[in-house]
Amino acid sequence: MTQTRLAQMYLAKCVGFGQFNRQIVSYLLLEEFCHHPKWPISDRPATVLSNCYSNKRIKMNQFPMNHWPRLFTIIFVIALGVGCSAESEGPSQPPAATEFSEVLFYGGKILTMEGEEPEYAEAVVVDDGMITFVGTLSSIREAHSGFAEEVDLGDRTLLPGFIDPHGHVSNVGVQALAANLLPAPDGKGNSFDQLVEITRDWMDSDDGRLFIDKTGWVLGFGYDDSQLSELEHPPAEILDRITTEYPVYFIHQSGHLGTMNSRGLETVGLNKDSENPQGGIIRRRENGEPNGVLEENAHFLVLFQVFGEFDEDLQDLGLRRGQEIYASFGYTTAQDGRALPGNTATLARAAERGELIIDIVAYADIEGNHEAIPSQYYGQEYVNKYRIGGYKLNLDGSPQGKTAWLTDCYYVNPPGQTGCYKGYASMPDEDAEAYVAEAMRNDIQILAHVNGDAAIDQFIRAVQKANERYGQDDRRPVAIHSQTIRDDQLDAFLDEGIFPALFPMHTFYWGDWHASSVLGAKRAARISPTATARAKGLRFTTHHDAPVALPSSIRVLDATVNRTSRSGQVIGPGERVSPYEALKAMTDWAAFQHFEEGHKGTITVGKVADFVIVDRNPLEIATEELADLKVIKTIARGETVFEAR
Repeated sequence: MTQTRLAQMYLAKCVGFGQFNRQIVSYLLLEEFCHHPKWPISDRPATVLSNCYSNKRIKMNQFPMNHWPRLFTIIFVIALGVGCSAESEGPSQPPAATEFSEVLFYGGKILTMEGEEPEYAEAVVVDDGMITFVGTLSSIREAHSGFAEEVDLGDRTLLPGFIDPHGHVSNVGVQALAANLLPAPDGKGNSFDQLVEITRDWMDSDDGRLFIDKTGWVLGFGYDDSQLSELEHPPAEILDRITTEYPVYFIHQSGHLGTMNSRGLETVGLNKDSENPQGGIIRRRENGEPNGVLEENAHFLVLFQVFGEFDEDLQDLGLRRGQEIYASFGYTTAQDGRALPGNTATLARAAERGELIIDIVAYADIEGNHEAIPSQYYGQEYVNKYRIGGYKLNLDGSPQGKTAWLTDCYYVNPPGQTGCYKGYASMPDEDAEAYVAEAMRNDIQILAHVNGDAAIDQFIRAVQKANERYGQDDRRPVAIHSQTIRDDQLDAFLDEGIFPALFPMHTFYWGDWHASSVLGAKRAARISPTATARAKGLRFTTHHDAPVALPSSIRVLDATVNRTSRSGQVIGPGERVSPYEALKAMTDWAAFQHFEEGHKGTITVGKVADFVIVDRNPLEIATEELADLKVIKTIARGETVFEAR
């Protein structure tokens, strides 16, 4: 939709202007008021207008005083031609027939996600990728005699498209290309023997042959020692059973560890004399030789080397696969967290070619991809469905991999550790504080990977110091995962303006492992405490961290509401939230996390037409049936990007 058309809808809805000079509105209103970079977030017209869409009046003090002369100029010029009213009262009227002519959605349930309690509409109209009407079916029928298309939802439910608060869409594509080592229910990697068999079969597949030809590596993704019958990481000699001709690398399901065969160790130059990198560990045999297993920064050094072998064709193919997978789960906005130079280059190519089917917001690795900002793609506006939203900072590891940084001991130590083992930091305080300070000084949003409560403490300290130095503006620093967050840390989030992106899906995949080995039952019950966060007045989001798990929106929803483990145990019943709150975390609050609440997250006039259609109303079925919901269709900016067959 053109800026002019959108401006027409804004003013017709919120100020009551009706028809007016399109050029004047496009230039003066949108450019001056909607996109002014120096306004505080709370004063931006997107926020003001979103209030208007909730049938609230525009308050005079919501516009900065120095901009009132230009606002009065706009009103005066428009009023000369057509006349106007200063404010709108009551619900909006359907646009005139000339304002839209495209798609009507009706029937079924249309859950807008606008309020604190569920709100439904009878009809939604979409024109040129934007929502132009939300209201009763009778009123739109009276105002308009026909549409280009009518969609009768029947017994299905229309929701805002799901927004990914944290994932790695580029790596989902890599996962799709690699051997699938995931354990049940997402794969068949439940033993060493099965891992070997799966990888050998993959080497003979089209994807396997292509990958090996392009990179010279054999790559497997998603093994999980907690789910393997051996309850261990497969060492080099197991991977040697696959091949000794090519280097083999297996990525742990957490994404924070990996293991390789003997040829791989030789290829990357790891031996008895190799030292552990800062924030990483090379696991060893009794004689000091590496056993193939790598933790954290030792793992990332090898992983980035493998990724560096990807040519553009392989990168582009991976991104296409990743987008398709996301869309199949109802996501209309995906995140590429910790994006490396190859990721941002691939995304830019796809944007330039018009190859993105959903919106993608990247957060550049602040250590490894610092130069991604500044960029033409950096900012809050999408360019051909792509933007860079800020930086990603990694401060610790994985709880299920026992590398997260805790303030108390792990329940059972990982191999090679004795005494009160608490995991470890990715970097010292001074480095973390410097990175956070740089981002906040320049008003760049920063996301921090913090699983353990010690890492959360480190992030809080860094944000506190930056707020004291630069003032506490609305920068929305995000704590990603925050699995073991304490009550006092949630209070600090409120005080310092830190937004929690939580990971309740861990309750399904690793809840049993947390209780029996990682944290013990008492601490395990507190992982990702969504109910406590809400009780304290915090909005939160929930994610899948794909490719750590498949980007399954339904699994996220089910786990947030039910917190049921693989074995059927409820992990922390007191931290359950309602299905509506769980959906808010995937739509409205996720839009807020990304500074996109003005145009995404709810079914509201003037927002983009991002929808997901599911087979039943998630608010009207038994909570234990949520896991069985089906995504029927995904619509991004008015275009169908996935349809179940």
